[in-house]
Amino acid sequence: MEIVGVNKDKKKALCLFAGLLAFFLGLLAVGGVGVYNDSEQYITMHIHREPLYPLYLAAFRAVCGEWYLTAAMAGQGILTAVGITALSEYLARRFGLRFWEELLLVAMQLLPHLITRYVSALHIFLENSVMSEGLCIPLFTIFVYFLLRMLFEGKVRDAVLALFFAYLLSMTRGQMMTTILLWALLLGIRILLNKKYQMLFMCASAVILVFLLRDLTVHVYNYGVTGYFMGNTYGKVNTLTNVIYACDEEDREVFEEGDLEQAFFDSFYRKAMEQRLNHVYAGDKFDERAAYLEENHDILKFQILEAELSAYYFGLGEVDYYEQSSMSDEMAGKMIKKLLPSCFGQWLYDYFLLCRNGFVRSIAVVHPLINFAAFFLYLLAAGLLLWQMLVKRRFQAAVVMGAALLFIAANVCATSITIMCLSRYMIYGFSLFYTALYLLVREVCENKMFWKNQGGKK
Repeated sequence: MEIVGVNKDKKKALCLFAGLLAFFLGLLAVGGVGVYNDSEQYITMHIHREPLYPLYLAAFRAVCGEWYLTAAMAGQGILTAVGITALSEYLARRFGLRFWEELLLVAMQLLPHLITRYVSALHIFLENSVMSEGLCIPLFTIFVYFLLRMLFEGKVRDAVLALFFAYLLSMTRGQMMTTILLWALLLGIRILLNKKYQMLFMCASAVILVFLLRDLTVHVYNYGVTGYFMGNTYGKVNTLTNVIYACDEEDREVFEEGDLEQAFFDSFYRKAMEQRLNHVYAGDKFDERAAYLEENHDILKFQILEAELSAYYFGLGEVDYYEQSSMSDEMAGKMIKKLLPSCFGQWLYDYFLLCRNGFVRSIAVVHPLINFAAFFLYLLAAGLLLWQMLVKRRFQAAVVMGAALLFIAANVCATSITIMCLSRYMIYGFSLFYTALYLLVREVCENKMFWKNQGGKK
C-alpha cells in the first residue's frame, strides 16, 4: 500500500507539473518574448547588472543561436513550473492538505505572474520577459522550498542547498542578498532553540564566505567581460538620488567651499529645483508625497545626476565608460557620506514613505482603500502567528508566516534605500505571504473544530 501511495503522489506531482508547463509555455507561444528597456543591459552584459542573468542568456545564445531568447524564456517557464510543483507538493505533504487545497497553493503562486501582467504599471508577463525577475522568481521559490525543509527537518543537505540558492539569487538581483541574511537568521534561531551553540560559528562563517564568494564572483565576471576587476556600479548613484531629493540649499555647507563635490551638489540642486524634483514640491499628504518621489526618482537620476557625472568624467579625456561609471559611483559615495547626516530627517521620512508602499505592494496594490486592507492583513498575520506560537504552542504554519514576514521586511527595507519599491521588486513575497496566511487560518480553524468535536474538553 505504501508503494501505491508513493506512485499516486508521483503521478499527482507530474500532473501538476504538466499543467504548469502547459500554462507557461502556452503563454509564451501566444504572447512571445517580451523585450523592454532593461533587457539590452542583460543581453550586452552591462556593468550595472549582476552576473547570473546575463550568463544565463549567454549560455542559451551559445547553444541556440538566433532563437536563444525564445529558448531562454522557455527555460524560465520550465524552472518556474519545477519550483511551484516542488513547493506545493512539499507543503501538501507536510500539512496534510487535500488536493483542492494544494491547487489553491498553486493558484497563489501563479498570482504574482498575473498581477505584474494585468495590474502593475509595466503590464509584463515576467516569465516571458528578458528581465532578471523571470529567473529570480523561480529561484526564489526553490530557495523557499529548501529553506522550509531546513527549518522543519533540520537536514544539513537542505541547509546547504538553501544557502546555495540564496547565493544564486544574490547573483541575479542585488536586493536578494537579503535571502542570505534570512537564511542565517532563521538557521541561527533553530540552532539556539536546539541548544547546539557550537553550530553558530559555522553558520556565521558560511554567511561570511558566501558574501566573499559573491563579491569575488562579480569581480571575476566583470574582469572577463570588461577587462576591469571591479564590482557592479551605479548602486551609489541610485542611493544619492533620494539623498539629493531630500536636500535643502543650505546642505551645500557640508562640503568645502569651491571643491568638486560642492560644485556637483550646486548643479544637482539647482536643476532639481528648476524641474521640481525636490521634496518641497511633493504635497502634504502621505500618498501624494510617496507617489511624487516614485514618479520623479528616475528623472532626477538619469536626466540630472547621471548626465552631469558622465559629462564631467568623459570630459576629462581618455576615460572609457567603465572608468567613468566607477568614478561616478565613487563620487556618489563621497557625497552620500557628507550629505546624509545633514538631510537625514527628511531622507528618513521619505524612506518610510517608500517602505510603506513597499509593504503594501508586497501583498496588494497601492490604493487608498487597499492600503488599509493590507495593513489589516499584516496585523491579522502577526496576531495569528503569535497566537499559535505563544498560546496554542503550534509552530508549523507560524514558521512559514515568520519566514514570509521576515523576508518581506528585509526586501522592502533594503530596496527602499536605493530605489522605489515597484511591484516587480516586491512581488517575491506575495505568494509566500498568502500561502502562510492560508496555512495559519487553516490550522486555527482545525484546532477549533477539534475542541468542538471533543465537547470543549481537553
